[in-house]
Amino acid sequence: QVQLVESGGGLVQAGGSLRLSCAASGRTFSRYAVGWFRQAPGKEREFVAAISWIGARIYGADSVKGRFTISRDNAKNTVYLQMNSLKPEDTAVYYCTADEDLKRVTGRGGDYWGQGTQVTVSS
Repeated sequence: QVQLVESGGGLVQAGGSLRLSCAASGRTFSRYAVGWFRQAPGKEREFVAAISWIGARIYGADSVKGRFTISRDNAKNTVYLQMNSLKPEDTAVYYCTADEDLKRVTGRGGDYWGQGTQVTVSS
């Protein structure tokens, strides 16, 4: 089992930055791929970014490329999502997910999910 806890969400003005954290406990986290999804009200959950256990990065929507950066610190069992130049359309609940299979993480998400953290960007 892997337990995931997100943090770092909040209210920020457009153009601002936030760094989300996904802290993991449980099994050997360093061997897991980890991803971020987001879900805005009335919309489907959307893949944002993922990082493999060796650090390869994959980004989802074109709208986040160049603004969001995913990284991981295996010594701290934590994955980060640095979000810069935030826009009101980035407002959503952000979830992290983990799985041994990167394809699952970048698809519908992995076996393990956190509870989510709210990000609100005001105009």
